[in-house]
Order: sequence, then structure tokens, then C-alpha cells
Amino acid sequence: MAVISLIEIIHIIIATLVLGYIFTGLFPLRGSRKDILDSYTKGFDWSEFWFACMVAAPGVILHEMGHKFVAMFFGLTAFFQVSYFGLLLGIILKLLGTGFIILAPGYVVISGATPLQMMLSAFAGPFINLVLWITAMLVLKNMKSLSRRQAIFWSLTKHVNMWLFIFNMLPIPPLDGFKVWIPLFQMIF
Repeated sequence: MAVISLIEIIHIIIATLVLGYIFTGLFPLRGSRKDILDSYTKGFDWSEFWFACMVAAPGVILHEMGHKFVAMFFGLTAFFQVSYFGLLLGIILKLLGTGFIILAPGYVVISGATPLQMMLSAFAGPFINLVLWITAMLVLKNMKSLSRRQAIFWSLTKHVNMWLFIFNMLPIPPLDGFKVWIPLFQMIF
């Protein structure tokens, strides 16, 4: 059995491309406000699109792969599924210009997990975001000779992963925090 199936690779590509589209134009790659306004009249900016893919997708895709690989470590079946509804909602919000982003591009289906296995698998995703957040903070603190583009990349990586970690650890269903905190409290009390 393959670690990642062909259909999962296709789902990862779809999620990455849609995330890139949703985040295109939100990152300040240009120098002035006039440059930013001009970018909206000149059409689609492929450079910004690929930059947005590089900033947004790793936090989301690696988050989901964290769930998958921890579940697989326990010998469970785990499959990454793209959420077409979540992606469509993100696209609609982008097209409407709401400025509000919902990141629900996919989820991992895990079969046969015990409560402890599910809790640890659920925490693995936010833990990846925590590691990426801390890594970005350390790079920004210790690397003094970053180019403007590199500094923007690491700053945005820090912020995206900070919010993904915080949001996903809320104890609200169906977020990961619900699958982590509720069983943890039940085991303690």
C-alpha cells in the first residue's frame, strides 16, 4: 500500500492551487499602495499566485499530512480528502471581496482509532502549525540578511501558521481542538 495514493496527490494539488488563488493579492509583494492598486487593473499576477501557494499551502497541507502520518503510525487507515465545499466557499468569499478567509480545503478520514489515537492524530495537525510558526519566528529573529521577499515570506508564514494553530485548537466541533481537549479532560477528570 502506498503512503500517499494518486488520488490524494491530486487532492493536494487541487487544494494547493485553490489556496494560492484565495490568497493571491493578500500578500504585499509590491512596494507601494499605487503598485498594489495597479495590480488589480492589470489582470491576474502569476508571480503573486505562486508566492501565495508557497506561503499558504504548506501550513494547510502539512497540517493534514500530520493527521494522516500519525494515524498511519498507529497502523490506522488514513486518507486525505479534499473538501470541495470548503474550497468553493473560500473561492466565493474571495470573489465577493469579503476579506474573510475560511480555510477548509480538506480533511483526513481516519478509520478504527481509539480515543487516545484520535486525540494524538488530531493534535498532530496543529502541532505542525506550531512548529512552522516557531520556525518562522526563529528565522525572522536570527536571519539578518533576508531579502524583502524572504522577509515577507517568513512573516506571512509565521502569521498564517499562528492563526491555523490557534483556530484549530479551539474546543469547538469539528475543529481539532475539540478532538484533543474533550478526550483530554475526560481522561483527567
